[in-house]
Amino acid sequence: MAKSEMSQDILRVLLTEEQIHERVNVLGDELFERFHGKNPLFVGVLNGCFVFMSDLVRAAQIKSELEFIGVSSYKNATKSSGVVQITRDLQRDITNRDIIIVEDILDSGNTLYFLKNYLMTKGAASTTVVTLLDKPSRREKAIKADLFGFEVPDEFVVGYGLDYCQQYRNMPYIGVLKPEVYSK
Repeated sequence: MAKSEMSQDILRVLLTEEQIHERVNVLGDELFERFHGKNPLFVGVLNGCFVFMSDLVRAAQIKSELEFIGVSSYKNATKSSGVVQITRDLQRDITNRDIIIVEDILDSGNTLYFLKNYLMTKGAASTTVVTLLDKPSRREKAIKADLFGFEVPDEFVVGYGLDYCQQYRNMPYIGVLKPEVYSK
């Protein structure tokens, strides 16, 4: 593992780079089976999805298009406010498209619950939620991922796209952030 000035803030590594890579390849295979020949639209939820989505679309190897949407219910906090705001809307028409929503983590469910309904009202033919991490212990909305990489405990995790105050996204693994870092 390369040196990192961020590693001193990590309590422990939860998922290694190798574990993530293996699981993303499995998810890619599952998406290929579901969507080959259909030209789905991957919609990544910014900012956290970018690392996962990049690896996922390459692993899936299906003819597809990419789009991004910005939504937030956290605003640099460690818990969802419950109020979801669109910070960057879709740039194209999604009428009658099969949408694959790519998210870094399904936590409270507020964002994905909102987003899934929003995309359906914009005319999507279907929505499939793919998330790298699932944290069901914190769920507030009745929503489940169609595909997920790993179920994680109720701890604050960062890395591989996940952040705290816009930092730690560039770590190649997922680690548990030391509580003293986010409780300052």
